[in-house]
Amino acid sequence: MTELDLQPTNYAFGGSVVAHDEKSRPIFIQGALPGETVHAVLTVDKDRFAHAYVTAVSQASPHRVAPRCPHYGPCGGCSYQHIAYEEQLHAKRLVVADQLQRIGGLKEVEILPVIPSPQHWEYAHEAVFSPTAVGALGFWSPREHAVIPIEVCPITNPQIMTLFSDIDLDLPELRKLTIRLDSEEEALAALEVEDVEAPELEADFPVSVAIVLPDKTAASLIGDHYLLFQVKERAFRVSPGCFFQPNLPMAERLVDTLLDFAALSGKERVLELYSGVGLLTAFLAQAALDVTAVEFNSDAVADLAVNLDDLDNVSLYHGLVEEVLPLIDDSPDLLVVDPGLTGLAKPVIDQIKNLAPPRLIYVGSDLARMARDSRALTDAGYTLQKVQPLDMRPQTYHVDTISLWASS
Repeated sequence: MTELDLQPTNYAFGGSVVAHDEKSRPIFIQGALPGETVHAVLTVDKDRFAHAYVTAVSQASPHRVAPRCPHYGPCGGCSYQHIAYEEQLHAKRLVVADQLQRIGGLKEVEILPVIPSPQHWEYAHEAVFSPTAVGALGFWSPREHAVIPIEVCPITNPQIMTLFSDIDLDLPELRKLTIRLDSEEEALAALEVEDVEAPELEADFPVSVAIVLPDKTAASLIGDHYLLFQVKERAFRVSPGCFFQPNLPMAERLVDTLLDFAALSGKERVLELYSGVGLLTAFLAQAALDVTAVEFNSDAVADLAVNLDDLDNVSLYHGLVEEVLPLIDDSPDLLVVDPGLTGLAKPVIDQIKNLAPPRLIYVGSDLARMARDSRALTDAGYTLQKVQPLDMRPQTYHVDTISLWASS
């Protein structure tokens, strides 16, 4: 096992910082800050690069703080707990610029200051657990290359962790257990299992239970088959297997930023791709002439229909984006895309180019994917005007973005 003394200089994507050895080889270090002198152990040792984690700090950054979580380090959920919060925001803005330049090929970009989260801790209304080798539940550890048991999680709503500590499951086919807590503090546990046959369950505490099938649709086992989340005084029904923003106060900032970038006057026709349960759709529809939404997940489509029942200017296509877009003839005044972790496939980029909307807003939850898609959008004739990063998940390296594009 190779050990080195290193002096990192820059933040990198993925929660690490970059140092260089005597051969100028980049070494990506977890648990360090730029400007420090650290002792590190290599975990990946390649000719062109290496990965390492800190074992000791001999010269600390003034931005270093003590992590709150006893699992910090081995657990892969957080990577910024050792960094003061203001510095986390600074780091994320730098990483956005770096990814857009390295992957997107964009050097001169207006990147606004990161919108901070009102809550730095206990903000997450959802936690995803996986079974360990001995049948307990925990989080995946990149360092250990295994799921490790956990007892606490300071970024997760405490009520979720209380429920987690009370759960006793004996399901050999379990792949994942997701616990969500809605705005009224109602809880739902969603099980993903290898077999599509629903297990028999009993619960002796107040929680709804559902099974999530391979196609991401869900079936209720106990109690309600959905939760209700409140965003800007509007309720959204969300079924298991359907994505919803993990940080509710930041979901409001997301909506506010979207509407600011959209600058709708009430006369525009909006096309929204990957609409999910209709969080963004609802607020776009309130400000536009009409909105056409496209979503593939059946449960999300059903949720959206309920969530937008009071709006009469929304049309909904149920299907894959790449299959629906050729059916749309008229170019919208504004295109909104929120492709999640998958990004925009080449057929989608080609169809966007054919539609040629004059303005486009990209809502990104995966920075590397967003940077890759930025290059494709540039090649398709769009110019990036500005980027707003949002700190949806404090203490982690993740940073969400909203970017505004205009046809060249």
